[in-house]
Amino acid sequence: MVAIFNTRARRGFAASTTPASLVGGHPKGRAPRAERRYDHLPVAEIERDGVRLFYEVHDAQEKAPTPTILLSHGFSSSSHMWEPNLEAMTERHRVVTWDLRGHGKSDYPTDPGQYDEALAVQDMAALLDAVGARRAIVGGLSLGGYLSLAFHAAHPERVLALMLFDTGPGYRRDEGRDAWNRSALASAQGFETRGLEGLAARSETRPDVHRDATGLALAARGLLTQHDARVIESLSSIRVPTLVVVGDRDAPFLGATEYMASHIAGSTKAVIEHAGHASNIDQPEAFNRVVRAFLDTIDEQ
Repeated sequence: MVAIFNTRARRGFAASTTPASLVGGHPKGRAPRAERRYDHLPVAEIERDGVRLFYEVHDAQEKAPTPTILLSHGFSSSSHMWEPNLEAMTERHRVVTWDLRGHGKSDYPTDPGQYDEALAVQDMAALLDAVGARRAIVGGLSLGGYLSLAFHAAHPERVLALMLFDTGPGYRRDEGRDAWNRSALASAQGFETRGLEGLAARSETRPDVHRDATGLALAARGLLTQHDARVIESLSSIRVPTLVVVGDRDAPFLGATEYMASHIAGSTKAVIEHAGHASNIDQPEAFNRVVRAFLDTIDEQ
């Protein structure tokens, strides 16, 4: 079950606090499709100042002039976490997934200065350049969602729409930010002392996708920590269609989701039942229906 909320009715969505009519059905009356293969480049990478970044391009199943989607994963996960969603998202859109620095198949630079928010945003811009996408639908889960907001703040002209999954916009006050940073540093210490055994047991995390924990520890210290209120203060400037999704069991991010939905004009909020922090994995069918319906509204514009 999925509940859809809209702060301003937009094409394809009715403003409602009750389960949307698309639940249990298919957007635009589509019947279920047989499982199909999507084309992708199995190995691709770009290099930025000596750091190699792994990415994959998943081609659209239907050839149409629709925008590219750039997806960023959560902290300590990797691009593998989007596997349950690629079939739905590539129906009409090309999808680019990638591994953040220190994660998955990307490089794990040993210099702590190679990990921060600004570099990650630059990495995202470089990926779009590499695939020839001047503008894109930018989305992500958890840290990936926060980075999507940071990317919009830095490059609003390159963002056609935002998709924010189980994420938050950071903190206005130092107290909240300090508490977040203490948790991030504790994660770093866990990886430094326990290696990949320090990886939290969650739907989106798998030890086997990382070579070791060195990159995760450095990313926790440099990329996961936050330093100002710039991203949260940028919400009121967002003028592109925005989808905000959260699992109803993702308690730490329920408040953040409500805050983003109320501060991003015209945003659409979806709460997915029986899903935790990785709503795209916990309830992939419900998640995919919501995302595909949102993408329909983008394609109609």
